[in-house]
Amino acid sequence: MSTAEGPLVVGVDTSTQSTKALVVDAATGEVVASGQAPHTVSSGAGRESDPRQWWDALCEALHQCGDAAREAAAVSVGGQQHGFVTLDAQGDPVRPALLWNDVRSAPQARRLVEELGGPKAWAERTGSVPGPSFTVTKWAWLAEHEPDSVRATAAVRLPHDYLTERLTGLGTTDRGDASGTGWWASGTEAYDDEVLRHVGLDPAMLPRVVRPGEVAGTVRASGDLPFSKGTLVAPGTGDNAAAALGLGLRPGTAVLSLGTSGTVYAVSTRRPADPTGTVAGFADARGDWLPLACTLNCTLAVDRVAALLGIDREAVEPGTSVTLLPYLDGERTPDLPHASGLLHGLRHDTTRGQLLQAAYDGAVHSLLGALDLVLDEDADRSAPLLLIGGGARGTAWQETVRRLSGRPVQVPEAKELVALGAAAQAAGLLTGEDPAAVARRWDTARGPVLDAVERDEAALARIAGVLSDAAPLLEREADQR
Repeated sequence: MSTAEGPLVVGVDTSTQSTKALVVDAATGEVVASGQAPHTVSSGAGRESDPRQWWDALCEALHQCGDAAREAAAVSVGGQQHGFVTLDAQGDPVRPALLWNDVRSAPQARRLVEELGGPKAWAERTGSVPGPSFTVTKWAWLAEHEPDSVRATAAVRLPHDYLTERLTGLGTTDRGDASGTGWWASGTEAYDDEVLRHVGLDPAMLPRVVRPGEVAGTVRASGDLPFSKGTLVAPGTGDNAAAALGLGLRPGTAVLSLGTSGTVYAVSTRRPADPTGTVAGFADARGDWLPLACTLNCTLAVDRVAALLGIDREAVEPGTSVTLLPYLDGERTPDLPHASGLLHGLRHDTTRGQLLQAAYDGAVHSLLGALDLVLDEDADRSAPLLLIGGGARGTAWQETVRRLSGRPVQVPEAKELVALGAAAQAAGLLTGEDPAAVARRWDTARGPVLDAVERDEAALARIAGVLSDAAPLLEREADQR
């Protein structure tokens, strides 16, 4: 039996490439057991995964947790946002899920924005101007390209919804993840009938939106799971909202998350509605808001450049005048879904390390460009930036963010913040606490603060100039190249 001080809870992070599970002591935040199992993602024009892999990975990760998982009193699932899961009448996937970074629906996104009043109307209605990452555009793409799949679909879910439903047998979601679909209205906090009618999606096919702090259900009997029957299941949420919970984030504190994608966000008490589409006006998992900007190309793109150069990802060198826009998978911020990587300023004396530094600079420039739009006007812009995600512990990432932001950087020591945030949500069910307060009690944001350095205005101006001059090339459709 466990020697934990309080009840045990399980937090799950089902991400693009793997599912992780943490068993956490609700009293102290101590991680008493953990497990992880991988998924596969298709390559080529689309980015797809079989949702059944997520379930198999969850079961494997939980079994790796051993007896501790069997003692858990509550569980919550945090998951990759926007993913489009279609289920048939038996609850089985109709086809592989379209993931957040599948940008094939870019034409449908543009058309939907135009057909329903333009960017300003969408921002006021849903909080966001939908791009190809948003679930509503993926439904429109499927209707156009695979009508048989649409006819076979009886239910539409997001990745965290799918796993929660496998746990409970009930179709549920939460406001945080629902706000990234494009068919949930942030003003009314309900599904938008006009959007659903326009895209031909029956609202009966969508999950019930569970309120913050509400029990989504209980674990049903399953031979695949180590949980006891009746274990409480929390609403769960999207990965960024879960990480915000995991940090115990207060309004005004900016977060840069460096993963396969890069995101910058902050909690706000004001409902966002950016008509430029740069900032997505997401809801958080508590009742506030989570304005967020996302880039498709972050650590994966920089690592790919390092691999092409045949050097370690930390082998950067200063002194470069090269600009590298690492848009290897198209881009979301700036909105360039058809873009590819662009290199400018190459010289005979340019080194491999300088090229790699240019890739870091290009990725961080995209994130910092949206930072002021994400933060409320009264936010303290001299406060440390919280740096999280897989890249956060890399020296090259840390130094690039410091140099291009001119701000101090804090790197929380806690790992797996999405799973920790889900665990805090599960703990909140048991204690009645605000999950963010649970995480603050656990002191999850604790970590070293790196002092500010002088902002590299010359590099920022050079990158912005290349981006502006190259706009016609970056905006070309693939078949025009």
